[in-house]
Amino acid sequence: MIKWADVIRFTNKGNPTPDKRVEKSEEEWKQILTPEEFQVTRLKGTERSFSSELCSLFDPGIYACKCCGTILFDANEKFESGTGWPSFTQPLKENAIAYHADKSYGMIRVEVVCNTCDAHLGHVFPDGPEPSGLRYCINAVSLNKIKE
Repeated sequence: MIKWADVIRFTNKGNPTPDKRVEKSEEEWKQILTPEEFQVTRLKGTERSFSSELCSLFDPGIYACKCCGTILFDANEKFESGTGWPSFTQPLKENAIAYHADKSYGMIRVEVVCNTCDAHLGHVFPDGPEPSGLRYCINAVSLNKIKE
């Protein structure tokens, strides 16, 4: 189980090695993503809070990266955070997510990206439920829900 100390270690000392890498040019990403998906995943944008039905969807299943299809989260780790974005307590695999310091907008946060294709997903915070204490606050537009 990943804890906040692990997040800080990955952020400061390097991320786990992904199972594979997917790399495309900006033009290739623009051809396969909608303008909003491109803005969020490739340009580190943020969708409007409460703009997706994924916030209130708690059916079983898994969530994959919108860009490359890498499996990221299990619905069993999803919880209602009240923030307006889908929130998870853990990624499905330790090496599915990469962590980067984000000092934009006068804040210090930890950005989370798909470790396979570097798609911006959102941020992780140390204010989630136990036992991990983590809240992965994820842009719904960066995810595909795969039904089980």
